[in-house]
Amino acid sequence: MAQFDVYKNTNIKTKDEIPFLLDIQHNILEDSTTRVMIPLGFQIQINNTINPSFLINEVKVTLMTTFMATMAVEQLGQKVSSLKDKRDEIISSIDFLITGF
Repeated sequence: MAQFDVYKNTNIKTKDEIPFLLDIQHNILEDSTTRVMIPLGFQIQINNTINPSFLINEVKVTLMTTFMATMAVEQLGQKVSSLKDKRDEIISSIDFLITGF
């Protein structure tokens, strides 16, 4: 489990609209029983800065930054990808959420 890993959403109620979840928690906290996650779903883009889009397993999804939440580690599905190469875009979306720019 590492920062910017992408997991399959296993929640029966939300997995059709939110197929993936992005782990944004820093690796220094790897012993935590929870992870801070951002959904990757089919939400209409509000703003490219706060809601960048990514291609995961040939599926275009949007980072739903305003829906950031914690999840228990045991609830995470299978790791399917990593967005560590998109770190700057992800951090910018979180900065925009918190600071407004």
